[in-house]
Amino acid sequence: MVTEEEYWEALQAKICVKCADGDGQGGCQIGEGKDCALKMYLPRILEVVNSVYSASIEPYEEQLRTRVCGHCVHQSADGSCHLRHDIDCALDRYYPLIVQVIEETQLKKRLGTK
Repeated sequence: MVTEEEYWEALQAKICVKCADGDGQGGCQIGEGKDCALKMYLPRILEVVNSVYSASIEPYEEQLRTRVCGHCVHQSADGSCHLRHDIDCALDRYYPLIVQVIEETQLKKRLGTK
């Protein structure tokens, strides 16, 4: 079984180095008073990815909106989100890659590879 720390390390290696809020080397530059949504919601994201199995990203996105975005302070009661609208939500921006990294990490663990 993959630990949350192992998932986080894999996500940092693949997502944080590409993140618009990063320094290009995996360091976070999100700014004081803000939290990284990927880190903050990682347990919920893992639940979502582990509850869906599809070749399409749409079912993953539907569950993300319900089970993660539905708990985010930036989403309004009508389901709209100014961060998502402005392409300023890292979860929304990188979600297909997030799903891929999580699933690849699980596969590597099952196969016993690094």
